Amino acid sequence: MNKSASTAPFPYDYKNCRLCPRQCRADRTQLSGQKQEGFCQSRTQAKIARAALHHWEEPCISGIHGSGTVFFSGCTLGCCFCQNHVISHQRFGKEVTVRQLSAIFLRLQAQNAHNINLVTPTHYLPSVTAALDLARPELAIPVVCNCGGYERPEVIKALAPYVDIWLPDLKYHSPVLSARYSKAKDYFAFASQAITQMIAQTGPPVADENGILRSGVVIRHMVLPGQKEDSLKLLEWIKDTLPQGHYRLSLLSQYTPCHLAKNTCDYPELNRRVTTYEYEKVVDHAIELGLTDGYMQKKTSAKEEYTPPFDLEGV
Repeated sequence: MNKSASTAPFPYDYKNCRLCPRQCRADRTQLSGQKQEGFCQSRTQAKIARAALHHWEEPCISGIHGSGTVFFSGCTLGCCFCQNHVISHQRFGKEVTVRQLSAIFLRLQAQNAHNINLVTPTHYLPSVTAALDLARPELAIPVVCNCGGYERPEVIKALAPYVDIWLPDLKYHSPVLSARYSKAKDYFAFASQAITQMIAQTGPPVADENGILRSGVVIRHMVLPGQKEDSLKLLEWIKDTLPQGHYRLSLLSQYTPCHLAKNTCDYPELNRRVTTYEYEKVVDHAIELGLTDGYMQKKTSAKEEYTPPFDLEGV
């Protein structure tokens, strides 16, 4: 972990919760029973569904041995098409203490993970940062924050002492789409600011002698069926706004309708895979804009096998 041994306390907690842009202000310390307040419906104890080596991230993240992924249950975004809907919508998982979470980080490091990969951790950041503080004397590998991009820039700043690599989604440009699919009309307004802040904190990507990232930002965008025009607008914003050479771009073709968390009749336009034509139009536009530092997927990535089993492995 490439951070100073001395850090200020993380300035956010579970009381009057303001961790994500929704700023529900729920007092999560008082929640009990089945009904929870706040969008994420989460309590104060982190819940995770899997903590294991993962080989299907971008090559600079997974490397040779795999990324030490910790999948957190619940989500502050809740996209209707989430591939991990079992944990994001149904919140499957097991609660762990801060000390247990810290031990999980160190166990993944002992398994030769190239990094600790925190998958959708935003709603549990007070617990995550406390666990990283406990692990800090022994943790020597980078920390990745793998998030949906819907983040508060202030919270990104507060994570500067903890996160080495940012792996955000940039899902939508259109507020109409983000409202329909993620109940977040203000998605792009926050994601654009958050990603700009991430880049400002990390600077240009830095990799080791094997090409495995030590610090930096990798921006992910998954092309959705019927929405290639929105993808093209995002690419143009990236080109016009973000400093060249300070990020990598990962274009994903893996959208799979079998992962819809809701009845597909609610979103008939999403009940198919992305066509080769749609994806290639987005890739071609990225090349035209000079956005060539990054990754693209083969169409064979649109398979269920690429979603890991959420079976409490490593928890």
